Amino acid sequence: MKMKTTCQVCMHHCQLEPGQYGACRARKNENGTVICANYGQVTSLALDPIEKKPLNMFYPGSMILSAGSYGCNLRCPFCQNHEISMACAKDIDFVYLSPEFLVQKAAEYQAEGNIGVAFTYNEPLIGWEYVYDTAKLIKKAGMKTVLVTNGTAAPHILDKLLPFVDAMNIDLKGYTQAYYQKLGGNLEAVKEFIQTAASGCHVELTTLIVPDENDSITQMEEEARWIASVKTVNSSGQIPLHVTRFFPKYHMTDKEPTDVRQIHRLADAAGKYLKNVFLGNC
Repeated sequence: MKMKTTCQVCMHHCQLEPGQYGACRARKNENGTVICANYGQVTSLALDPIEKKPLNMFYPGSMILSAGSYGCNLRCPFCQNHEISMACAKDIDFVYLSPEFLVQKAAEYQAEGNIGVAFTYNEPLIGWEYVYDTAKLIKKAGMKTVLVTNGTAAPHILDKLLPFVDAMNIDLKGYTQAYYQKLGGNLEAVKEFIQTAASGCHVELTTLIVPDENDSITQMEEEARWIASVKTVNSSGQIPLHVTRFFPKYHMTDKEPTDVRQIHRLADAAGKYLKNVFLGNC
């Protein structure tokens, strides 16, 4: 009798039959073991300003080599990178880049201001093994590892990675469980992830403001109060927040872009509690 195997990487705990992929499309039950099926399979590689991650208070003015694969464990209908995050291997072109090759490429770009590697574009922690193997080499090479993540990986994954990660931008999608349920996530799991990450590396947060979904001033004030309470190793003593404007994309092409005035109002509300609030896409 073929037995199901439980994936332990995120809050979904997918029960996988042999040969079956998880909800993330990147983890697979292979002969009773859940493996990282997208290991080293890179769909996007670019040298970006660090502010594009966005990280405004971590080596500002520097560049970072940004790598992405495919797959994600959330289902945000507004996803800006849905071509890769909602794809599986058969839907997308990729090349295999070993951890050694990626670190070598990062080193080659140091003359152009590159400080390391950012794992971004899709959800990197569904393929955490590749991140882990590469980050250890990045650290040995004296460079930095950055994660751009939705913050839903299990605590034991974060604990394993954190000694080798220098900075993260974590999506805090909103501040109600009802909104997170729409996206296939869990607010409390993300809050726990943020608290642990902030105790070990530089953290900045991003909230994408979607009209009529998470654009309440009251909710933003609650979110900002909570962020202000999180203990952090950030040099500023607080976690910065990026309040970012939505543009129609993916399954939300029927909505209008977020009113810029509302972005400013929400940023002002957050600014009552936070020292560093940045506007995005405005």
